[in-house]
Amino acid sequence: MKIATARIVLSLPGNASLKGKRKIVRRILDRARHRFNAAIAEVDELDVLTRAVLGIAVVSNDARHANSMIDTVQEFVATASEAVVIDRRMELLHVGDLDDEWQGSGDDG
Repeated sequence: MKIATARIVLSLPGNASLKGKRKIVRRILDRARHRFNAAIAEVDELDVLTRAVLGIAVVSNDARHANSMIDTVQEFVATASEAVVIDRRMELLHVGDLDDEWQGSGDDG
């Protein structure tokens, strides 16, 4: 199993209220969730008016596919609103085969 994660830091130039920030972020999150099969949420700096930090995660059985999915979502976020991407980081995790750990789990003796 491959898990790709991304952290995107957005600048929200000209935003002067928490309500305005929530509107921008909510629009990005809703559109991304609707368009892609990925988990996405605001994960940090929740009370900072001019910045938002988004976390994204996707799961796949192929590393290239997971990487491609994260790249696609990141590109979408970068063009989805007036927010400006100021940092983005990605990580790909390889989780081992569970069959190795569970061999004999149905055997009580």
